Amino acid sequence: MIFMTEFSTTEKTILVQYGIKKYENEETVFEKLKTVMSEKDIQRNIDTLIATQIVRRIGPEVLQNNESHTELPDLPDNLKSIIENL
Repeated sequence: MIFMTEFSTTEKTILVQYGIKKYENEETVFEKLKTVMSEKDIQRNIDTLIATQIVRRIGPEVLQNNESHTELPDLPDNLKSIIENL
């Protein structure tokens, strides 16, 4: 398993978006993504995505990509296996 690989800011944001798409439960997203990035990076990206209305909170622990507002970015090849293995 890859651990703490250096990802660009954009790659981290994409990983968080796809993690949310796959799991929706915020706690699960943290559990899965903390194998590849720091919890601080995960929280920062979630906060930014909510603030920019790319992600919305639809319950106390539930996050959802706001796909009616913005489309998910294309998943770069180097991130595909990471998302598949989450």
